[in-house]
Amino acid sequence: MVGAPIELLQRVPLFQGLDRGELEQVARLFKERHFSQGETVVMEGSGGAAFFVIASGEAMVAVGAAERPALKAGDYFGEIALIDQGSRSATVTAASDLLCYGLTFWEFRPLVEGSGVIAWKLLESLAKKLRSAQAD
Repeated sequence: MVGAPIELLQRVPLFQGLDRGELEQVARLFKERHFSQGETVVMEGSGGAAFFVIASGEAMVAVGAAERPALKAGDYFGEIALIDQGSRSATVTAASDLLCYGLTFWEFRPLVEGSGVIAWKLLESLAKKLRSAQAD
């Protein structure tokens, strides 16, 4: 199969509400990525150019010296840096062998610009994430 499994993307809040055709369009853009246990997936402070969805395995998340809740299958990360191309806000490290699907900025931006539905879902997801962060 080319791209990410549709069933995986359906579990990502960012893509909930998309119909099958829209999900297929998004899924085709993702590339499979494997990370070994202990490997750094993204480093806090580095440039962001990819959004990831975890298919299997678990990842540790750290912001500065503070550990955050682990990520597991169905979780995603990198959407903020992907949109603004700013620095990564956390370090994500594979706690086990990790299978992810990644989407780069260069593929993501044209998709969002061309689809109001996808763009709106992204805005909703980011708004929820911001509210959650402000409540902490």
